[in-house]
Amino acid sequence: MSRNTYNDVPPDILTNDEDEGVVALESGSDVEFDLEANPGSVQRGTEVIRRFWTTLPNAPGVYRMLDAKGDVLYVGKAKSLKNRVGSYARGQAHSNRIARMIGETSSMEFVTTATETEALLLEANLIKQLKPRYNVLLRDDKSLPYILLTADHEAPQLVKHRGARKRKGDYYGPFASVWAVNRTINALQRAFLLRSCNDSYYENRTRPCLLYQIKRCSGPCTKEISFDDYANLAAEARAFLSGKSNAVKARITEEMQQAAEELEFERAARCRDRLAALSAIQGVQGINTQSVEEADVFALDEQAGQFCVEVFFFRNWQNWGNRAYFPKADKSMSPEEVLTSFLAQFYDDKPAPRLVLLSHDVEDADLMAAALSSRAEAKVEIHAPQRGERRQLIEYVLRNAREALGRRLADTASQQKLLVSLGQAFGLKKTPRRVEVYDNSHIMGTNAVGAMVVAGPSGYMKQHYRTFNMKSEDLKPGDDYGMMREMLHRRFARLVKEEPRLPDAPEMPRPEDDDSFPAWPDLVLIDGGKGQLEAARRALAEVGVSEEDVALVGIAKGRDRDAGRETFFKPDEPPFKMPPRDPALYFVQRLRDEAHRFAIGSHRAKRKRELVKNPLDEIPGIGPTRKRALLHHFGTVKAIQRAALEDLMKAPGVNAATARAVYDFFHDRG
Repeated sequence: MSRNTYNDVPPDILTNDEDEGVVALESGSDVEFDLEANPGSVQRGTEVIRRFWTTLPNAPGVYRMLDAKGDVLYVGKAKSLKNRVGSYARGQAHSNRIARMIGETSSMEFVTTATETEALLLEANLIKQLKPRYNVLLRDDKSLPYILLTADHEAPQLVKHRGARKRKGDYYGPFASVWAVNRTINALQRAFLLRSCNDSYYENRTRPCLLYQIKRCSGPCTKEISFDDYANLAAEARAFLSGKSNAVKARITEEMQQAAEELEFERAARCRDRLAALSAIQGVQGINTQSVEEADVFALDEQAGQFCVEVFFFRNWQNWGNRAYFPKADKSMSPEEVLTSFLAQFYDDKPAPRLVLLSHDVEDADLMAAALSSRAEAKVEIHAPQRGERRQLIEYVLRNAREALGRRLADTASQQKLLVSLGQAFGLKKTPRRVEVYDNSHIMGTNAVGAMVVAGPSGYMKQHYRTFNMKSEDLKPGDDYGMMREMLHRRFARLVKEEPRLPDAPEMPRPEDDDSFPAWPDLVLIDGGKGQLEAARRALAEVGVSEEDVALVGIAKGRDRDAGRETFFKPDEPPFKMPPRDPALYFVQRLRDEAHRFAIGSHRAKRKRELVKNPLDEIPGIGPTRKRALLHHFGTVKAIQRAALEDLMKAPGVNAATARAVYDFFHDRG
């Protein structure tokens, strides 16, 4: 987040000293910019900023600095746009980072807001969306998982949820990992016997599923339990997840004792199992705290110019897990600045708990608390405790941050060495910074999927992974060469369009502290032999990418598919092998196995979707309500398919247009 300076500077006192290459104040100040990096460009950038500054209002808002290509360099918020933007051209000393940013600025854009709180929220949203180079960036922005207890069905569903909260129901979380959510849902199923199946599966059941047989569901789909009793189970689950765990356990204990007194031992055993499941949820949460009911705890550590923010989530006096983030930030920024910007982005798409504990005092803590309170529609407090149990909790989280960053630095150093050895093994002119690996998966040509995995100095870059559903009508089932050609053609055709390389433009030197990840790969690995390599080579040539732009290497499996006997192919060169104990060989095997794992997983997911796909989902205008009405009236999809138009029109909730759409869909198919 930007640092605000609130000293107004009249526009007529700023002058441009052409000879000295600085911007000074006519008032006699001899303070100059730090122009070690490209002073002429800093002067030009200052002139651009000054032109916009003269017409800015003295109001809160958000400003964006843009380079010559129109890409956003920096997003900042201000209590007063005029004061804040004027500070960039005031003649005060700037760090090299700010000087470079000013030097690259060719234009600016502004948005005024009603309050500074709105400006703070908008700034966080734009930073996550635009990813400006000079802001602190939350690089791992994958949404955290929640548990959702739905409220839009007669039989509430207990499911894992990510993303926007569009579905009606109660959301509990966040959890630090999917593993923690799955473990908790499994225990909740045993404790409350709530269904986890989707609505389509529920509507089509004619007998209880396996989860009912193993006592992890009460079977509402086939009326094994009344809806009133099922609603009571859902209410108990809702109370337990809302922090009333002792009351829920007391009721179940009382029911167990009553069942035992009435000699209903099977019912008593079910209550006993439910109590055991609830104890399992409460007993495997790691460290707990007696003074924090609901809080997120943030601790930041800095080593070697890199930052780590460790986050622990506490709900209902339980630790729901932790997660480490490694934001991208300039090494000249203070921990307080990094943590301030990180918090704004972290809560951009999720509500904050009632308490946020921090390892450092952040800038504008009161403003941040007001912004989070308005979004969560409840009071949110932000503290940096200095003593007591809460400070001990901060120290514990800080130790985890320090250890996580130490592991990452060690892994990064090892990864860099492996990339150096990989470049040497394949005779590359420079050490690769981006390596892409391609593989495909299918079963006799069905559900064909291509996969791309990406590796760099930080390891696997999973946010850059891509899958390709094969679309070509000319592709024959099982044609691995054709699949590879289509996948590479689509990937590089889009890359050439979005990130074109100028043929005669020299490669610009990167600043030492620029760890931005390139869009173009330095090395492409193909899982396959000479045929797949030739298909890839042809695909790249069709979109104008030469072997000088991207190095291509094919990996053929060894005899009997043994690891360590791989043969490598390069265009116009004889095949070769690596020494059995070469670290580069082990690295390539890991990359290939990761591509194979990702391709197989994508294929299985696609195949699973095809197996459970309901034909009614493909009919335009048929939503969940009408689909449910049709299934309730006819029983099965086959009965709907065989039904006459007049019969379809008689179904409750189905009008003539919908009946015609359903009838035409099935009969046009056949």
